[in-house]
Amino acid sequence: MSRPRLAITMGDVNGVGPEVLAKALARTCVWEDCLPVVIGDAQVLENARQFAPGCPRPRLVEHVEEADDSREEVAVMDAGTRAPEVCFGALDPAAGDCAVEWIRLGVRLAMSKAVDGIVTCPFNKEGIHLAGYAYPGHTELIAEMTETDDYRMCLFTRTLRVVHITSHMALSEALAAVRAPRIIKSVQLGRQALEDLGIERKRIAVAGLNPHAGEAGAFGMEEVLEIRPAVHACQAQGIDCSGPHPADTVFTRMRDGEFDMVIAMYHDQGHTPVKLIAMDEGVNVTLGIPIVRTSVDHGTAYDIAGKGIAREASLCAAVHLGARFARGERGKNT
Repeated sequence: MSRPRLAITMGDVNGVGPEVLAKALARTCVWEDCLPVVIGDAQVLENARQFAPGCPRPRLVEHVEEADDSREEVAVMDAGTRAPEVCFGALDPAAGDCAVEWIRLGVRLAMSKAVDGIVTCPFNKEGIHLAGYAYPGHTELIAEMTETDDYRMCLFTRTLRVVHITSHMALSEALAAVRAPRIIKSVQLGRQALEDLGIERKRIAVAGLNPHAGEAGAFGMEEVLEIRPAVHACQAQGIDCSGPHPADTVFTRMRDGEFDMVIAMYHDQGHTPVKLIAMDEGVNVTLGIPIVRTSVDHGTAYDIAGKGIAREASLCAAVHLGARFARGERGKNT
């Protein structure tokens, strides 16, 4: 099967996005995984090449079909939007506006099947809010554009796969959202993701919410009233699912090979072990939407932007995983 065509959005131009993008495009592995089409500003990418010997020259195109595999040039589409003057580390609503428009173009291309998926570099949430957008993050913007109501964030590394039943919301709201139907849907989406990637066993562990997974109600009733019934419902559907497991040990058990995926109850419960164990290789995947979307698992890193020290490992991993998912989608449609 030919390599999938992936749209890679540049993100906030005042952050590390353009630098890690240029460094990734200089890596042979990215071109082996996909035919990339950059969504962003060609001049910004040209300037970022100073940090990435071997990065192809950007070539502005109007159609994705103009992208080729010469590796001397990389196709860039800009949505008719030019980036503001780059000021590394500066919060700029104009940069936030560009980042949103580039994502929108990427989603439109994916929805029309012009590309096989999108990979997103980071934008600054405060920056897009200053630009007038109320989205908590990429995921919510993409869900709105794809008219998806029920979606999940999932973090992938070489040894960890974590689905979050909630993502960007206050902890008090997240706790109130720990309900059996939401947990069941998370398990179902997680199992489908494992299926799409060809994971054979698909063993899914559901984390508890309270200390020691509640100790049979001694430290809270969520495990008794919501989590355990959800696990039983998933088992009745034939899913290899267990829990609730204490959250302080379930992630290391997955790392050591006992489980293939963990369902986390809230954002930091799932993010913290991933960042601790695999800070530079994590990939954010949006499950439940009708397109393939992966992303780096880091932010704009304003504090190091423009210094040439940002690492591209997460973006390379996001491209690799996006290509794997895209090939899985192709297989389901043939």
